[in-house]
Parts: sequence; structure tokens; C-alpha cells
Amino acid sequence: MNIEADQLSLTNLVKNPVLFLAFGFGSGLAPKAPGTFGTLVAIPIYLLVSLGDPLVYGVALTAILISGVFICDKATKMLGVHDHGGIVWDEIAGFLVTMVAVPFSLQAVVIGFVLFRLFDIWKPWPIGTIDKHVKGGFGIMLDDVIAGIFALACLLVLQNFMVLV
Repeated sequence: MNIEADQLSLTNLVKNPVLFLAFGFGSGLAPKAPGTFGTLVAIPIYLLVSLGDPLVYGVALTAILISGVFICDKATKMLGVHDHGGIVWDEIAGFLVTMVAVPFSLQAVVIGFVLFRLFDIWKPWPIGTIDKHVKGGFGIMLDDVIAGIFALACLLVLQNFMVLV
């Protein structure tokens, strides 16, 4: 099933589970900064899985990462566009990676959000190289996972120096 990029609407997404997930439950349809809106969708998911046992977080993150490779790959094939700007499942996964080892606090969520968006937009090495050269669902997911790891490392440094409480 091919869908033209200009035919995307919430109605079309709801009819197609792969696109609905790839577009972050519709957040990827935002006319400006869809990646930021996709990351915002990750916050309630983070809150839901972070309140439970760490094993729940790990299982949820693993499921989101593995399914994301398939979801993003399938969505790009359906749209005929590699890494369409509205595909934001990778931002959801990247934010969850950012927050994986950080104790919950509102401060951590805000700083983690900002750091993840910074690394995802800026794309320092190797993120930019991966973004340009690794194709398919794996490539779409990988650059955001690494941006999440960079953001997590910054959060842990802030936590270590007691800037983040």
C-alpha cells in the first residue's frame, strides 16, 4: 500500500497501524518541528514505564527499539521517501534511551528533552554520518538511539556533579 506524502492526514494514519505508530500517534503530522512533537509524545510513555519496575522499562524500550526498525522501514517504503520528516517513532525511542538510567524528576525530563533534541538536530559525529549513510529502518532508528546515548551521557555527568537532582 503506497500513500502519497501529500495525502497524509490523521484519518489516513488511523486506518494504517504502521503509519499511525511511525508518525507518533499523529504527532509527526505537525507542520513545523514534527521531531519535537514526536519527542513530546515520548514523555507520557516515559512516565508510564518509568514508574514501574526497571525491568518493565527495559522490556518496553527493547520492544520500541526492535519494532521501530520494522515500523520505520515499512513506513518509508509505503511513503516512497527515506526518513520522511513525519516519521517520529525514532524520536520516541531516542528520548526513552536518553532517560533510561536517570532517576525521575521534572528537571531531568526537561533537560533530557532539550539535550536529546539538541543532539538529534545538531547531529555531531557519528550521528550525522549514520544519518547520511545507514539506510532503512535500522538507519532511521540508529542515529536517534546514538543521539539518546549522547544526551544520556550528558545527563549522567550533570547528575554526577549534582547539577541534576
